[in-house]
Amino acid sequence: MAGEKQSKKAASTTLADRIGDALSRKPSRAPVKKRMFSKILVANRGEIALRVFRACRELGIQTVAVYSEADRDAPYLRLADEKVCIGPPAPAQSYLRADRIIAAAEVANVDAIHPGYGFLAENADFAEQCRASKIEFIGPAADTIRLLGDKAAAKKLARKTRVKTVPGSEGVVEEDDEAVELAEEIGYPVMIKAAAGGGGRGMRIAHNEATLRTQIRNARNEAENAFKDGRVYIEKLVEQPRHVEVQILGDQHGNTIHLWERDCTLQRRHQKLVEESPSPAISEKTREELCKSAVRLVEAAGYYSAGTVEFIVDKHGHFYFLEVNTRIQVEHPVTELVTGVDLIKWMIQIAAGEKLTLRQKDIPRNGSAIEVRINAEDTEHGFRPSPGPIVEFRPPGGFGVRFDSHACAGYTISPYYDSLVGKLIVHRPTREEAIRCMRRCLDEFHIAPLKTTVPLLKQIFEHSDFLNANIDTGFIERMLMQK
Repeated sequence: MAGEKQSKKAASTTLADRIGDALSRKPSRAPVKKRMFSKILVANRGEIALRVFRACRELGIQTVAVYSEADRDAPYLRLADEKVCIGPPAPAQSYLRADRIIAAAEVANVDAIHPGYGFLAENADFAEQCRASKIEFIGPAADTIRLLGDKAAAKKLARKTRVKTVPGSEGVVEEDDEAVELAEEIGYPVMIKAAAGGGGRGMRIAHNEATLRTQIRNARNEAENAFKDGRVYIEKLVEQPRHVEVQILGDQHGNTIHLWERDCTLQRRHQKLVEESPSPAISEKTREELCKSAVRLVEAAGYYSAGTVEFIVDKHGHFYFLEVNTRIQVEHPVTELVTGVDLIKWMIQIAAGEKLTLRQKDIPRNGSAIEVRINAEDTEHGFRPSPGPIVEFRPPGGFGVRFDSHACAGYTISPYYDSLVGKLIVHRPTREEAIRCMRRCLDEFHIAPLKTTVPLLKQIFEHSDFLNANIDTGFIERMLMQK
């Protein structure tokens, strides 16, 4: 155990050194390519795989789909030029098998791999293996993924770049007594977070010393099981927060821009349900500061590709850095509709070495866009997954309506993967008009016999607190308790 602790501490020191390097010299960038790719493998499934296939088709790029045995007959695979089976249904034996994906890419003779989101999208080792195999990884450099993927290290970088952070530990907390001393200094309640975490795993709240000592052990164990990394850090708990994130794009020539913010406050157990842009709860001054902070942070890390800098905003409008997602986000269509920028195409073009032709002053912010995630879940029974075949399927449509989905009548929602059926996005000149449009779309949406989150979404879009933008990240739990 002592040796393991020393090894983890050394890893943390290495990341800290990298931060110093990032600030003391011009960030290193990958060798810039001179031509567009001719063939791309998409190392993902479902709606994001379909989204990348479509972008590639418009760019004149051939595509290769990988699929598990569970997805063998998925209709969306027909839109790829080639397809390769990479293993059994379980993700650990297929979509998380970097060796099988790279082998498929080599056999198919592709130029690049797009990881989508989830699975291997933020895996620095995978990015490194792709490039070592002379295959471009469509995303940031492996070192950048490691740096920003470690929350404690990313927080240090934020402080050094004058980006506000929540009061807490400078890095990982090794000893329980150290955590207790820090909590007394910054004041309870505190949040325990996994350094390599995500999706709410390895995250605990403590309101006193006794709870802290218990919960820090629980957080370490959960983080070790989920990420093979039990390191945790401590932050002051920001009560009644909003979750606001900034979309960024950077190229390999040193150009970085933001594409404004998305409000992702409506969550359940740290999983987003509703996203919108612009945020209805921040001032123009806060918006400008937030976006500039995001750009400053990723520039210091030498970031290129699409990425998202996440913040929490307290009830007084003060914002604090949360984390960086070094990939495309599920909710990226919200930004695309408001700005008119195709983020997937730009990810591909940037990976191919093209310069951003977009300038900050040219990025519009037109109207209001709202996205809801329609999942195959039974909200009346603890959001229990509701997999199975789709017999009837009628998605909504009309002016300003976008529905990103790989599902259709006859398709089966698999129990092996995320329960996402599709993303429904509407775009209107004002938030009030977007809400009315979303209500109409949710009424039109029909799927059978699966249970979905649509009934809950209808309740949200009728709730006065949501209509008045008077919500925080605990809103869904409170609303469910009132039922």
